[in-house]
Amino acid sequence: MGAEASSSSAPADPQPAFAIRGLTKVYETSAGQVHALRGLDLDIRKGEILVLLGPSGSGKSTLLNILGGLDRASAGSVRFEGRELTAETERGLTAYRRAAVGFIFQFFNLVPSLTARENVMLITEVSRDPMAPEDALAMVGLADRMDHFPAQLSGGQQQRVAVARAIAKRPKVLLCDEPTGSLDSESGIQVLEAIVKVADDVGATTMIVSHNTDIALIGDRVIRFRDGHITELSANAARLAPREMRW
Repeated sequence: MGAEASSSSAPADPQPAFAIRGLTKVYETSAGQVHALRGLDLDIRKGEILVLLGPSGSGKSTLLNILGGLDRASAGSVRFEGRELTAETERGLTAYRRAAVGFIFQFFNLVPSLTARENVMLITEVSRDPMAPEDALAMVGLADRMDHFPAQLSGGQQQRVAVARAIAKRPKVLLCDEPTGSLDSESGIQVLEAIVKVADDVGATTMIVSHNTDIALIGDRVIRFRDGHITELSANAARLAPREMRW
């Protein structure tokens, strides 16, 4: 992978987007406690593309949900640009999500009765400084599909509408949870191309969760998870374009 594993003695990023210390998440279930995250320490750099790999249940999506303000930690600290997210009220987390975070999930979650343009407008109408829906859709290669309804679009096109919707607010953080999980290889490549392009264009700190280990090559750094731990943190010598990777 042309990567070099980081060491625990490496200097911390002086101005990270996220500073994570001792992050722990425990879920209470009828069968007992489930330890989803076990004391994570991590700095995530502003503007980087970070790929998170690991088997189901290893903690990847739990970390994304906490960083996105969708879930709360059981212990530890998460600071976003110096702001202590773990101490925020529900109202504060809602304001943080609305202003700073764009989400892309495996399933597109588009409103079927709205056009692509109107689906993006759902975000731009409640954002402080959004881009025009037309501009967001053009960034993901859908300038000629703006007035199509989801049923008139392929799966890959629907996911690109979801990407446009996520980035139309000009987010500081772009969180992508298995964004290609339900797509064929060509559609997946197109979606990853859109994510990388818009992440670079808007300067968003971007995290991509995937089971596909080859996606590691499109990131600046790669984190591998197992059983709630980070087992490896590595840096790619250069990012590979999505179309250059083996699918």
